[in-house]
Amino acid sequence: MNKSGLSRQDVTAANKAAWDASAPFHETGPEWQALLKAAAEPGFSVFDATMTKALGALDLTGRRAVQIGCNNARELLSLAAFGAIPAAGIDQSERFLDQGRRLAAAAGQAPALITADIYDLPEGIGTFDLVLITIGVLNWMPDLSRFFEIVASLMSPGAQLVIYETHPVMEMFDPDAERPHEPSFSYFRTEPQVQDAAITYDGQDHGAGATSYWFLHTMGEIVTSCARAGVRIDSLQEFGHSNREPEYDIYAGRAAQIPMCFILTATREV
Repeated sequence: MNKSGLSRQDVTAANKAAWDASAPFHETGPEWQALLKAAAEPGFSVFDATMTKALGALDLTGRRAVQIGCNNARELLSLAAFGAIPAAGIDQSERFLDQGRRLAAAAGQAPALITADIYDLPEGIGTFDLVLITIGVLNWMPDLSRFFEIVASLMSPGAQLVIYETHPVMEMFDPDAERPHEPSFSYFRTEPQVQDAAITYDGQDHGAGATSYWFLHTMGEIVTSCARAGVRIDSLQEFGHSNREPEYDIYAGRAAQIPMCFILTATREV
């Protein structure tokens, strides 16, 4: 039981419902059509310059990859541009995975897209050479220690883990606040933020949605949970740009610059 008063199962079920409800906002209109078209092009990738550089520095040729919290699999499919094999994606939302299957068909790829609560995976998924975690996944996790134990269990000996996430310091700020450059939340907050707005990442207000729970984690908790799960941390890079919704761009390019995102890479010991 966490400080929301709900069990881990209740939290993940609520978040699943919220993401299923948000899926229709992301599969209509010109942006979705452009994504479908782009997926069919050689070298398809939705990664920004920071992630492109980080992935390009790794030898991913022939490595079987799984993405945890893969949403509609656009990033999983993008790994093929770096020589990796997009083998599997795991997400709670079947509706987003349906979008992923359409994108995969357009790209001529066939990853296994698995609908599952990460805390309750089906048997037989196997292990992989690369595990990818990107923007926002960690904040949906009520139990970070257990999460990283499961991540490690999906890694073959010598496998690499790449995390591209929002920096915990930026999570202290609310771009919609009256004074957006003053911290709105404690860095050490442990109770979840309860959200009732529709979950979108296009910077637009789509009204009310299903209730969801967002958990803040310190960098110390992230790094420690990862290391204790049995993987060796190779690097931690912090950046002064946002990889979140466009409203967070107001925190970039300032003289007193806060860290806004990070890339952590780690290796499962042989």
